[in-house]
Amino acid sequence: MLNKLLPTVLVMTFCLNVAADEAEVRKMMESKLGAKVESVTKSGFMGLYEVFADGNIVYTDEKGTAIIVGPLIDGKTMKNVTEERMKKLSAIKFSDLPLDRAIKQVRGDGKRTLATFEDPNCGYCKRLAKELLKLDNVTVYTFLLPILSEDSVRKSKQIWCSADRAKAWNDWMVDGKAPAGREDCDTTAVTKNQEFGRKLNITGTPTMFFADGERVPGAIPLARIEQKLSQAK
Repeated sequence: MLNKLLPTVLVMTFCLNVAADEAEVRKMMESKLGAKVESVTKSGFMGLYEVFADGNIVYTDEKGTAIIVGPLIDGKTMKNVTEERMKKLSAIKFSDLPLDRAIKQVRGDGKRTLATFEDPNCGYCKRLAKELLKLDNVTVYTFLLPILSEDSVRKSKQIWCSADRAKAWNDWMVDGKAPAGREDCDTTAVTKNQEFGRKLNITGTPTMFFADGERVPGAIPLARIEQKLSQAK
């Protein structure tokens, strides 16, 4: 009987020790970073702990004698371990997105889905807007996320108050025709998007989310978007 229980007891003891170590590292790193630590896990490399905080990954040892910032590369496979982990840690459930607060554009059958968070004064967003017009059989949800200036807030409100939001958005982002309508309608969607963006640690625009929940920051090439749309189906 004891022989049967011993492996279980050893596993439970190991798990408790690991949990205790991770809890200690979490407390230590929150003190050092001055930010809430979302998760602490063993990296599997050189005894380092992976610490996910404030939307970023750093590495440290159990005593916090050093904090390593930057990508961790697997020396055997040469894969970017940090990049792969960030894809998982920053992913969301697409169904959790408040799509009623986004500008919806449907092209073709609309079966593929993509959500973007964009600032109307973001140059990279304008580049992305032109690329997205080339997509077919897709539904694009654009969340107005003014983070660059007060003018971004004003333009976001004017676009949201437009009778045809998609047209107003494309007129400005693609054709350079500035919105000139009212901005005094119910624009709580814009304010809530700003709060939601902070919750998701979105610090730059554009930021895209695909159907599988993967987050992709920045304006990536159209071919890469097509690839992601196919993979995320």
